Amino acid sequence: MSEPNVVHTLRRKRDDIEAAIVAYERRLSDARRDLQHVNATLQLFEAAASPEGVRVYQDIHRLFRRGEITALCRAALAERGPLDTRELAQAVMDAKGFADDRELRKAIAYKVVQALNMHAKRGTIGDAGYRKGVRVWAIPA
Repeated sequence: MSEPNVVHTLRRKRDDIEAAIVAYERRLSDARRDLQHVNATLQLFEAAASPEGVRVYQDIHRLFRRGEITALCRAALAERGPLDTRELAQAVMDAKGFADDRELRKAIAYKVVQALNMHAKRGTIGDAGYRKGVRVWAIPA
């Protein structure tokens, strides 16, 4: 027994509608991605219009003499015991008399990690694990 022509036509129509929905969803995700890019570009241009909106990138290369970050970190570790990277960056800023600036502290933290990683490989600075996702440094016994 064959199925009625109406059932066959409805199934074909259902398949066409499902295919159209899949195509619309793909176009919708493309449109959402395009919207994100336009918003990000717009944000860059709006930030450039106002001086306080421009993000400051810190160049701290010339703020420290050779080995000064390591020396300041060693002094802080000797005085206070094991400290994490954020605490060491703050200690370096305090020792140099820098104002409390979030971006500067982040840049100094990267330099602290870079300097202390080299000393950790040599065994002159110890790795005391992690605290809240941040590496803890210590002077080896």
